[in-house]
Amino acid sequence: MYGPYETIDEANRAVIDKVAGSAPFLVDVVPAKSVIDVLNGKVLLHAGPPVKWENMPSPMQGSCVGAALFEGWAASEEEAFALFENGEVEFVPCHHVKTVGPMGGITSGNMAVLVVENRADGNRAYCTMNEGIGKVLRFGAYSEEVVNRLKWMADVLGPTLSKALKVKGDGLNINVMIAKAITMGDEFHQRNIAASLVFLKEIVPYILKTDVAEDDKQAVIQFLADTDQFFLNIAMATGKAVMDAARTIQHGTVVTAMSRNGYEFGIRISGMGDEWFTAPVNTPQGLFFTGYSQEMACPDMGDSAITETFGVGGMAMIAAPGVTRFVGAGGFEDALSTSNEMLEISIDQNPNFAIPTWNFQGTCLGIDARKVVETGIEPVINTGIAHKEAGVGQIGAGTVRAPLACFEKAIEAYAVKLGLI
Repeated sequence: MYGPYETIDEANRAVIDKVAGSAPFLVDVVPAKSVIDVLNGKVLLHAGPPVKWENMPSPMQGSCVGAALFEGWAASEEEAFALFENGEVEFVPCHHVKTVGPMGGITSGNMAVLVVENRADGNRAYCTMNEGIGKVLRFGAYSEEVVNRLKWMADVLGPTLSKALKVKGDGLNINVMIAKAITMGDEFHQRNIAASLVFLKEIVPYILKTDVAEDDKQAVIQFLADTDQFFLNIAMATGKAVMDAARTIQHGTVVTAMSRNGYEFGIRISGMGDEWFTAPVNTPQGLFFTGYSQEMACPDMGDSAITETFGVGGMAMIAAPGVTRFVGAGGFEDALSTSNEMLEISIDQNPNFAIPTWNFQGTCLGIDARKVVETGIEPVINTGIAHKEAGVGQIGAGTVRAPLACFEKAIEAYAVKLGLI
């Protein structure tokens, strides 16, 4: 009934053992089309489960426009919109091709992607690099400044990091970086300051040993120093590589992906393989930058909830009590309450990532869809908030809950598969 496992609990244990036993390493930064075959055409990857152009929120459409301008498919905003409205571009979910993308998740062939290898299972996953804050593609901006930054990232930042990683030789051990940074106040979704600095400390000596032009070296190091959220995208690719390995065990009720596209929220569970279970997406609640308000917020989007699926982000709020103020979630007691609540829907705790502010308990390990349904406790996700109109960009940060209906649908489908109903 459960493959080689006698019970669902035994199957779930096998899945989470894969997570706890993972060995992710950052090994390269390459053009997306060199590792993602579908991008060798007029194709864009997007965040979340499958979605049509007409159902994408305005910021995601704006990201598509920016990608078309970056790729040279269009010379103007008007030409780009015409491309999409005429159906000339194919859309594929990032998750379908071993990839994750922040916010809109829009990824095109010539964008640079991080390559994370899970050496415990030999599989890889990919994610674009963090662009910084302000007017950026992932939040729907597509001005000349945005496109030029993407070109610099593809032409200078990516190749420089690739050369540095080749000098290093065996990649950077991500578990070690996460274990260090979680003791320094990061939760790896909204707060990555410590991890980004740990990454900077690790990579700079190798950047200095490359044959890259001195001006470019300086620009790359300055960009990494300025980009507090740079590690987020590394954490996302890590979560994807780890959870993809875990979901090779296609039994049990462990949540293996949570993602949103501004239209629907989707989850996958181990026992149902590639199938998505969706429900209408919620809109994040939080704190807003000066001049913006809740009424301007875009519905939830992004593959970055892979961090919560992995057990960090909102699941590990207690690791970063400072972030609770930034996302409008209160203070230390609120952070403690959130993580304790998330533990109720988790199977175990990850011994790799001990949280000092939680009496050195490990991060949550394995969201059990059964427990979500039984308790009614929906996973908490920390997230940035985009303006609901394309071109504006990020307007705040907050939290959002995964819709309960996704988990109910998944459990019902698994019960049907097992012949229980």
